[in-house]
Amino acid sequence: MSRLATATIHLGALRHNLARVCEQAVGARVMAVIKADAYGHGLERVARALSDADAFGVAAIADGLRLRAAGHRQRIVVLSGPDSPADLAEMRRLNLDAVIHHDSQLAWLAADADPRPLRVWLKVDSGMHRLGFPAARVAQVHAQLAAMSNVDDEIVLMTHFAASDEFENPLTHAQIEQFEQAVAGLPGPRALSNSAGVLGWPGARGDWVRVGGLLYGLSVVEGKTGADFGYRPAMTLRTRLIAVNELKKGERVGYAATWAAPEDMRIGVAAIGYGDGYPRSAGSGTPVRIRGVDSAIVGRVSMDLITLDLRDVPDAEVGDEVTLWSANLPAERIAAAAGSISYELTCGMTRRVLFVEDDA
Repeated sequence: MSRLATATIHLGALRHNLARVCEQAVGARVMAVIKADAYGHGLERVARALSDADAFGVAAIADGLRLRAAGHRQRIVVLSGPDSPADLAEMRRLNLDAVIHHDSQLAWLAADADPRPLRVWLKVDSGMHRLGFPAARVAQVHAQLAAMSNVDDEIVLMTHFAASDEFENPLTHAQIEQFEQAVAGLPGPRALSNSAGVLGWPGARGDWVRVGGLLYGLSVVEGKTGADFGYRPAMTLRTRLIAVNELKKGERVGYAATWAAPEDMRIGVAAIGYGDGYPRSAGSGTPVRIRGVDSAIVGRVSMDLITLDLRDVPDAEVGDEVTLWSANLPAERIAAAAGSISYELTCGMTRRVLFVEDDA
């Protein structure tokens, strides 16, 4: 028998969120970022739901292989490009786009004897200082790529924002200016904005936007949920109560006995834990919902189980559904309680969790 923890993926929410992105980034093409197994939602099912996207963004060639095997014919962009010279042949075989961000990749392309043109995206380091060519070298690198017969004529110019989720942060203004100076006069589409860029920086949408979190209804802005921006969460995580126990005042619960009952009370035990991907750092007070009523975790999250305060749910009984996150209990709230972000929560679901789909 499978574990009781179930993640329901809402395909209709995914489609709604893509349509919402298209409304907000009107005029730009949309790359749906589905790396990390589509932020934990399932690569193939999400790609199927987002089939209207202009391109998919992935982190690995293996993801491109899975998408091609599933029949998807959109552009697929490997966001860190080739990791070795041998990757170039596989990228051509699968018709994948390569992000070029480092001199080593330039050298591999220059030495590659395969004449088939590879579509490339030239990454500009405009201030994040992670991947990309310094702004002062962009024109020179662009000229090198344009001179290579095995590179497609259209070179997309892209960058990545470090703090676009902070709408008042001057760093994004500086990055936009740095990027525009670096690519001035160069041909090719521009791609600047991630999810937060779409929300907060309308002047930086360019010709392409690449959107991850928003497609899953997850907020990219501290203190806000996806719903605050008109997006719908694409995952609901649920389990069930497997025990209801009586505690006396002062009795302690869970590993290290970190929580004591403030009065005589009932606690519930639910079948989920960090072995399923629920965050171990979620402490006492982290919200859950039982019978539509807000409840909370008490004690430490263990590998297989959590314990819950049932004082506000006096009729709760074994078999009752427990919601860990949903449209009515945003993952952003749980992430905040756990000192994490919603992306990490959904990406963290393990193989023990049963995934099901609905069309809502």
